Amino acid sequence: MKPTRWRVFAAVLLAFALLAAACGDDDSTSGSDEELQVAFVYVGPTSDKGWSWSHEQGAQHIEANMDNVVVKRLESIPEGADSQRVFEDLAADGADLIFGTSFGYMDPMLEAAANYPDTVFMHATGYKAADNMSNYFGAAEEGRYLAGMAAGAATETDLIGYVAAFGIPEVVRGINAFTLGAREVNPNAQVQVVWTSTWFDPPTEGDAAQSLLDAGADVIAMHQDSPAPGQAAEAAGAKWSGYNADMSEFAPNAWLTAPIWNWNDYYLTTAEAVRAGTWTPDPVYGNMADGMVDLAAYGDSVPQDVRDLIDERMAEVIAGTFAVLPDPIVNQDGVEQPLGDIFTMNYFVEGVIGTIPAA
Repeated sequence: MKPTRWRVFAAVLLAFALLAAACGDDDSTSGSDEELQVAFVYVGPTSDKGWSWSHEQGAQHIEANMDNVVVKRLESIPEGADSQRVFEDLAADGADLIFGTSFGYMDPMLEAAANYPDTVFMHATGYKAADNMSNYFGAAEEGRYLAGMAAGAATETDLIGYVAAFGIPEVVRGINAFTLGAREVNPNAQVQVVWTSTWFDPPTEGDAAQSLLDAGADVIAMHQDSPAPGQAAEAAGAKWSGYNADMSEFAPNAWLTAPIWNWNDYYLTTAEAVRAGTWTPDPVYGNMADGMVDLAAYGDSVPQDVRDLIDERMAEVIAGTFAVLPDPIVNQDGVEQPLGDIFTMNYFVEGVIGTIPAA
């Protein structure tokens, strides 16, 4: 609020004028009056109905629930060194808070944070931090395990295909949890992995799914951002476990379920903390108990007894009485070993067919 200068016109109005001046001459600004500039950087288009779409719901939640906020989006920004320029341009333009929503943004964002210490940088899925940069993610492996149960019950060939993006711990632990869930209900189930080396490339994702279907898989799972693997499964009369969001509209007959994200509360509370000056660079790892991770609605082909079994297991996961990644754990060679740090996981569990490429 800008100061207002009052002119006293008559003695009879003096008291009123002094009161008005006392209010108008205060040039302090409350936190709610300050414009907050927030930016989201997406690795894919927000129309993917997957990973970037799920984060965009959080961006819209900020807009709907905060006053005097400006939210900027940049879509389909490649990972790697060039993204540093994007982060720095946003900071130079006045962004107070920048969310980078892909693993490959981590090092470029760290460099940008060092150059713009007054901007808050938040990196999704990573692990590096600074005084003005932190990271956030959630236990997708919890939802993966439950989705694996649906897939294990659905397969008739005992072969589930898994279309995976990159061989980083996030993806590896998801594959492992999914496989353990599948084998809980079907001990003979195996999960064959094909790598695409991309987060969002529908033709590549669809081709990878088709190669798994050709190899005998009758259920397709994925760690990808588009519905292309599910569309390939639908065309082949197979089943599909998705990721990130409820994508059932794209392949309703194939759809089983999917681990999904709800970023709304996290994004809103983070923006509010930045505005209030209470933000701290503490990492966040949400889960099913706090609502960041959830399970999508079941497809029509998931039988009621399987739904009941999954729901029972979900309640145990939320209560903290069931670990989707046990310790010790049996590795791909059938050898029991310590679970280790799941955030650096670089091995497959028993039941997975495939190897882990260099990230």
